[in-house]
Amino acid sequence: MEQKKKIRIAVVGCGRISKNHFGSIEQLESEYELVAVCDNDPEVLDAHKSQYQVPGYLSLDELLNSERLDLVTLCTPSGVHASQTIKAAKAGINVITEKPMATKWEDGLAMVKACDEAGVRLFVVKQNRRNSTLQMLKRAVDEKRFGKIHMVHLNVFWTRPQEYYDRASWSGTWDMDGGAFMNQATHYVDLMHWLIGPVEKVHAMTSTHRDIEVEDTGVVNLKWRNGALGSMSVTMCTYPKNLEGSITILGEKGTVRIGGVAVNDIQEWVFEDERDYDAEIAKANYQTTSVYGFGHPPYFQNVADVLRGKAEPETDGREGLKSLELLISTYRSARDHKEIGLPLNL
Repeated sequence: MEQKKKIRIAVVGCGRISKNHFGSIEQLESEYELVAVCDNDPEVLDAHKSQYQVPGYLSLDELLNSERLDLVTLCTPSGVHASQTIKAAKAGINVITEKPMATKWEDGLAMVKACDEAGVRLFVVKQNRRNSTLQMLKRAVDEKRFGKIHMVHLNVFWTRPQEYYDRASWSGTWDMDGGAFMNQATHYVDLMHWLIGPVEKVHAMTSTHRDIEVEDTGVVNLKWRNGALGSMSVTMCTYPKNLEGSITILGEKGTVRIGGVAVNDIQEWVFEDERDYDAEIAKANYQTTSVYGFGHPPYFQNVADVLRGKAEPETDGREGLKSLELLISTYRSARDHKEIGLPLNL
């Protein structure tokens, strides 16, 4: 792309997460020009057309046929990400998709293949990686300050009442949404491979307490290829509100626990060695009532830099497949009552 030309972007799906996308586009007005919105609810569409003073479309097909776009960002139900990505790719348009990139392993592979064949970029939003606390943790891991990592544990103790699932017919379904692991805790699943490395095998159990198809509670044990062992406990049934989103890493030369409601509070940071940035722990911690974090604007900045040839993508389609592979492995393990080995596509 031309360096001075703004990236022409359309937001597809104007639900709860879209405000983070609209906000990022506004914040990065020197990089992006919002040229259209798309939603299949006429009232929602009219409200966003009015708010942003841009054309609106009730279908993706109509949008792609009517507008000259560089990029679409998908804030739609997870189950339609694949078909929408493939349509955009065939139209020669780059794609950002919210998490998870798909609800089925085959759909994720098809998305990457379609974008490869069309010569367009596929970006999968993993904005929590940009949180200040996790950036510090990633640096410590990359610098091998833990030495050999022995054990890793993650908790996601949040609450999603029945009303949350009743808000839309697709919510809480296998085909369109996925459960607690795939939907709410997906960013924590992402931390497993982003921080610790490739997973060798998983063994999971899940249960359902709300009136939905999918799981709202689950546990999974993991073994990484580097020998580390770990587990993850997830529930959307915490009373009465979100309690904790945490990660604990225990290594031969270091111990770290990042907790808070959404990995926003470094509660333990002990290493055999000392580094200058250890003094920045208090500064890295932040207060939040949002489980989304504040990583969308820097994520969108990376997308702009990639499209302008100035950077490599933080999470492209293939990086997104790593989380999807872990999710599908977890579900297959729980369904079939057995250990699942990775990778899936061998």
